Amino acid sequence: MSSTKQRLATFVNQAPLFLGLVLLWMLLWGSFSWLNLVTGTVLASIVSVGFYLPAVDLGLRLNPWYALLYLIRLGFDIARGSLQVAAMALSPRYTPSNAIVAVHLRTRSDFILTVTGVSTSIVPGAIVVDVDRVRSTLYLHVLNLKRAEQVEEFRSGVLAEERRIVMAFGSRQDVERLRRVSGEDRREKDQFARDEHASNKRRWGGTS
Repeated sequence: MSSTKQRLATFVNQAPLFLGLVLLWMLLWGSFSWLNLVTGTVLASIVSVGFYLPAVDLGLRLNPWYALLYLIRLGFDIARGSLQVAAMALSPRYTPSNAIVAVHLRTRSDFILTVTGVSTSIVPGAIVVDVDRVRSTLYLHVLNLKRAEQVEEFRSGVLAEERRIVMAFGSRQDVERLRRVSGEDRREKDQFARDEHASNKRRWGGTS
């Protein structure tokens, strides 16, 4: 019984990817016909079997409110990024100062990793150049980063994008992990702030 459930789960997970390959084939031809449908199905079968990849467990959960917030913010970021890149291109004083930034995501979902990478790349000013799937890390080439504060600000922006995607489309496990890791990060920051405050008090003779 368990093997039957596993085969069914594998079929459900692979079906969207299989259909996506068929749709891509038909879009490449630019028209719908039964011949294109049949040849696309055959080619998708060959690709799925001959170039087998580990199954991606989607486990999708749609939250309409958070999905709307995600889309609105994404549109705003695209418009803002376009204006910023245009301003840099037209500025006679602009000097290139780019960087490769590693962003370690808090979830372990391949779907969230992919959507976060795509969402970040379609915003002008940054593009994914490498992905570490095992460590759930994105490596991005980012324009116009001149200070360490800007790097941290960009990294925080990507993590905020990940959070919006998780709240909109992530599974319950993704949401729980995000909240747990976020809570641990806040505790670490609070502990660092307390240690820094205590160090300053000792340094200045007990004054706060």
